[in-house]
Amino acid sequence: MLLSAYTPDLREAGLDEAGRGCLAGPVVAAAVILPKDYKHAWLNDSKQLTRQRRETVRVEIEKEALAWAVAEVSNAEIDRINISNASFLAMHRAVNLLPLRPELLLVDGNRFTPFPGIQHVCIVKGDEKYLSIAAASVLAKTYRDDLMTRLAGEFPHYGWERNAAYPTPAHREAIEKYGVTAHHRLSFNLLAR
Repeated sequence: MLLSAYTPDLREAGLDEAGRGCLAGPVVAAAVILPKDYKHAWLNDSKQLTRQRRETVRVEIEKEALAWAVAEVSNAEIDRINISNASFLAMHRAVNLLPLRPELLLVDGNRFTPFPGIQHVCIVKGDEKYLSIAAASVLAKTYRDDLMTRLAGEFPHYGWERNAAYPTPAHREAIEKYGVTAHHRLSFNLLAR
């Protein structure tokens, strides 16, 4: 069972991102503030949930969270500032969009660029330990999957509706055959050579 809170009294926002390892599209981050006593039987790291279950949980999170926000950093920005900095920037943007100001940020991972005026704690595999981080993971992944599915309609050769732009053999073969799109991350090793 994941934990409801890291502290007994501070307003906490869980932060996570999706799409770090993708070859195309933005990196997406979410920030979620849940009630202190929040419980959920299914909520876990988004990668451990089926797509259908993620969609169900997403609706519940959006309804039951005290506040939530999703933000992205484009592939062009990723190419300029690198994927680590882009991930932190996406998280900062999500925090800025929250209608409630958190007092503590629970960040999935082992590094973070401090957010001005708000303490943070980095938690390795935090999306498997804290509900707010797991909730952020679900929102970031479902938002990004939806975005890549829409883009797949414009760029059907790359299979983004299936692979979300991760470096699958089929995605790399399509890049080799059809070239790159305006959504590909040119700073990444697109062909694995």
